[in-house]
Amino acid sequence: MIKIKNLYKNFKDKVALKDINLEINKGEVVVLKGKSGSGKSTLLSLISALSKPTSGEIIVADEFISKLSDNFASRFRLENIGIIFQKYNLFNQLTTFENIISPLIPLNPSKEELEVKVDKLLKDFDIEDKKEIKVKHLSGGEQQRVAIARSLINEPKIILADEPTANLDKNLSLEFINIIKNLKTKERTIIIATHDSLFFDLDFVDKVYELEGGELCF
Repeated sequence: MIKIKNLYKNFKDKVALKDINLEINKGEVVVLKGKSGSGKSTLLSLISALSKPTSGEIIVADEFISKLSDNFASRFRLENIGIIFQKYNLFNQLTTFENIISPLIPLNPSKEELEVKVDKLLKDFDIEDKKEIKVKHLSGGEQQRVAIARSLINEPKIILADEPTANLDKNLSLEFINIIKNLKTKERTIIIATHDSLFFDLDFVDKVYELEGGELCF
């Protein structure tokens, strides 16, 4: 599903990622662990085609995404990737429903189609009663469930989660872990960047890679 070859990413005179080589198979749950600044978020950004590498190749779902133009990269994300951001990146003045449908707006889907998709996700994440409430009024756990639902609205093959439990207490973190475990049964390929030790010994995680100073440690 994902192949990374000889990947480098530089920011001015700083090397953020150095000679990364990695393969992730369809349906795997992979954890990228490492301290803040180790390169985890940068690697997720490159896999999602939100930024481009300095050199090297990234192949996702048989597409050389490191060579895509911005327009094609946006389309690729829409069709293949769901992202769960560390701070949720929700629109506080919009409702739960409006936040969840936001990735699909460029496709101009029918309201009926949106209602069916969103209602299923609301039920899956037990936030049906929050549909018309502005997300600024939701608890942290509820906001994260909205963020996860939004990442799934385009039925992505790949889910990327950047420090997903950084703003959650232990109980909510365990709830998130159960959600990920359930998503794995649906053949989603999931990559979680985290320094939360709760993720390091889970029985359903296929691989754990450590990044240090922009390099993979083996």
